Amino acid sequence: MKFRLFALVVGLSLTTVAAQAQFGLYLNPIATHVSNAQADTGPFAFLGENATSRMFYGVDMGGYYNFYQQGKTEVGVDIRDSIVHGNSASLNSFLVGIRVAAKPFSRPLKPYLQASVGVGTTRPPTSIVRVNRAQYGIFGGADYSLNRHVDFRIFEVGFNSLVTASSSTIGGSSSNFPASRLLSVSTGFVFRFR
Repeated sequence: MKFRLFALVVGLSLTTVAAQAQFGLYLNPIATHVSNAQADTGPFAFLGENATSRMFYGVDMGGYYNFYQQGKTEVGVDIRDSIVHGNSASLNSFLVGIRVAAKPFSRPLKPYLQASVGVGTTRPPTSIVRVNRAQYGIFGGADYSLNRHVDFRIFEVGFNSLVTASSSTIGGSSSNFPASRLLSVSTGFVFRFR
């Protein structure tokens, strides 16, 4: 009997949380600066032979689902796929993360922070071979509410780490190539639904 009462209380509390749930979808332009401390001198260099950094441009698409709200704080999950190109190379980042947003001001500005993990797929400019590696990152930004269903993403900045395709990963050399650092910047619109 106590278990049934407990299950009823948990069920009712979950419906209260679900009633306040909200999700948003976005499709925004993104610029990503990829850098590495060591230049790849081989034929499968992701950034180009002897280069240590390069800019990539593309699109960042995804969505978030805020499943918990307490006061001015929301917690949820974010799933995104970023596709960028530069120097005939490509980078596809599929990430899933925990997102925390707050409304600390009287204005409709909502800063957020999220930690994400996933898979980064890279293809160097001189090969059709794609390399998949674990990727992790931290994102932060701020959304400004334009109306009930549309936010303007003023900015989003992301810091990621990923071992990209290289002459070491494709060519099979014995030397380990260090992880690249990815700094991304994005802006655009978010469409919210409740």
